[in-house]
Amino acid sequence: MASAKKAAEAAEHILQAEKFLKTSFLKWKPDFELAADSYERAATCYKTAKDLPKCRDCHYKAVDCYKQTKSYFSAAKNLDQAILILREMKEWKEIVPVSHKACQLYQEYGSPDTAALSLDKAGKIIEQHLPEEALNLYSRAIEVVMIEERPRQAAEYATKCSRLLVKLGKYDEAINMLTREMSYQISAGNVANVGRSLVALVLVHLVREDVIAAGKALEEWGGSGEQQELQVAVQLYSAFDSEDAEQAKMALADPFIRHMDVEFSKLTRIIPLPKGFDSLQAAAKPTEKKSVVVESPELIDDDELENEFGNTQPKDAGPEEPEDEDELC
Repeated sequence: MASAKKAAEAAEHILQAEKFLKTSFLKWKPDFELAADSYERAATCYKTAKDLPKCRDCHYKAVDCYKQTKSYFSAAKNLDQAILILREMKEWKEIVPVSHKACQLYQEYGSPDTAALSLDKAGKIIEQHLPEEALNLYSRAIEVVMIEERPRQAAEYATKCSRLLVKLGKYDEAINMLTREMSYQISAGNVANVGRSLVALVLVHLVREDVIAAGKALEEWGGSGEQQELQVAVQLYSAFDSEDAEQAKMALADPFIRHMDVEFSKLTRIIPLPKGFDSLQAAAKPTEKKSVVVESPELIDDDELENEFGNTQPKDAGPEEPEDEDELC
């Protein structure tokens, strides 16, 4: 009963909005601001009535009206509300373009922080369902905040990007993103956070079986970060560089790595362990062949030679019997 009452109230607000948009002989211009306010009221009523599609549509109409008056901030806020409705409707794909439009409106209003925050919220909503689209939202958030040269926020979004890239198995892109993340951290003065990113970078290099690249990463970024994280990264590299399988297992089982983001800690299960020098030498060692000794025929007895070549006549069989008498004559 309450839902029906709210739906009827929403319909009245829509009628009012349509009246504000109409022109007449004495009213030459539509009143977009009042129309937008009426559509917002209608959206609230439809939300209470649990009519989510109509609620979403009313927010979209309010956006169109606010854009006519160049009220970009209010238009973007309505798109943010529409995203929340889309989340309840589980319309994950539709969230992506709506989020990009909201970001653009916030930027036109002159609020890059709010624009990046809107992208971040949308990314969190769709991350489990559309990880690649969420990655694009986080990447755009980095671009938005770096226009204003805010590396601290950029580092936060880069962390989310690198985590998703590892989850998607895009290790080359993850290496580039982790490198950018450490650069942002250093620019922002957050040197303490560099160590975690360095350990993650070494793990990604090891899952690609590129120990040399892991060593170069340590040389380049090892001067920054906390000593504890740096020690974990050095132990990882040393174990794999020395081809010590046991030491590698111990390094991968370090508590610091286990408490990293799930995507990075899962790498410890798929990183190929070193085989070790002993196993490599055993694999390269040729198999021994048994030598066959052939005795010289001069040392072999005549009886053995006859038996060897299949002479079926016994040695002591006596003289041969003469053939037929007629043949002898």
